[in-house]
Amino acid sequence: MEIVKVKLKDRSYDICIGNKILKGIGQRLRSIGISPKTAVISNPTVYKLYGKTVLDSIRSSGFDVIPIIIPDGERYKDISTVEGIYGELLKHRLDRKSAIIALGGGVIGDITGFVASTYMRGISYIQVPTTLLAQVDSSVGGKTGVNHKLGKNMIGTFYQPKLVWIDIDTLNTLPKREFLSGLAEVIKYGVIKDKGLFGFLENNPEKIFSLNKNTLSYIIKRSCEIKAEVVSKDERESGLRAILNYGHTIGHAIETVTRYKRFLHGEAVAIGMYFEAKIAEMLNFFKKRNVLKIKALLDSYGLPSEMPSGINVNTLTTCMKLDKKAVAGELRFILPEKIGKVNIQKGIDIKIIREAFRIKD
Repeated sequence: MEIVKVKLKDRSYDICIGNKILKGIGQRLRSIGISPKTAVISNPTVYKLYGKTVLDSIRSSGFDVIPIIIPDGERYKDISTVEGIYGELLKHRLDRKSAIIALGGGVIGDITGFVASTYMRGISYIQVPTTLLAQVDSSVGGKTGVNHKLGKNMIGTFYQPKLVWIDIDTLNTLPKREFLSGLAEVIKYGVIKDKGLFGFLENNPEKIFSLNKNTLSYIIKRSCEIKAEVVSKDERESGLRAILNYGHTIGHAIETVTRYKRFLHGEAVAIGMYFEAKIAEMLNFFKKRNVLKIKALLDSYGLPSEMPSGINVNTLTTCMKLDKKAVAGELRFILPEKIGKVNIQKGIDIKIIREAFRIKD
């Protein structure tokens, strides 16, 4: 098992990465002092695949555990779903010493974290991510949240888990489109912080597509290391942590205007990364050859990069101004300077952004 530590003093925790480790989750819960009463929050698809393994492990370690199954999909990541979960927790009398476990992808992790941070003013939670995107990104760092019809993740908290437990074998049952969506976030880490990781992704598509365990372990661990380092230095996104939003200003706007029905999160971020690289090129921050390298890497993994048809540029830019990363309506972008380094930029003329959407390479 590989272990990456998120160093936040008394709120530090481990990210544990291994193969076939789901059945060991119960024993690990005992070692971190979790109360006997717990709940597992999941969706029907993931619960059918892994629910029994996780619940059996937890029960065999002496815990009283209840499953709470919520609908699958980003459109259900809202306050009404959260209220339903509160009702189940209250009905089964979970208290302040109880813990809840997120078994699933990013939607499950975000909702579970938000519920944990607000139920009885805060209880413990554990992330057990089963998608690549959740394993490399959303399960780590303590960002929780739900969507509003006017924007993605507009309601949320910073609230760290007690543990992140990553079983790489869960990727064997992940649909290819979901897997590729997760790779977008891995590519992001290469662009913002690690030229070597970017090169590794360029040189090893066959091993990644074949789900080679050593290869997957490397890209997951490296992604978690980068995020853990950034979060440890800037937990609440007062500065450095903003670099993790590369591709997300445009990506979140695309998700919002398409009502979370047309693109997976990683697909929208892939489009955002390409266009934010183009904006950097137009501002003379970034060389054109590197823009094309990013596009080529996205293309090689079957990820979208072009602006989708049917999206009104004015609507998109209006939505971007409502993004929580905007300050007083002024957009902030994370723009690459070179592969492996990005900068936070604000005050960019909206005309440049609209022009970037129209230019074809």
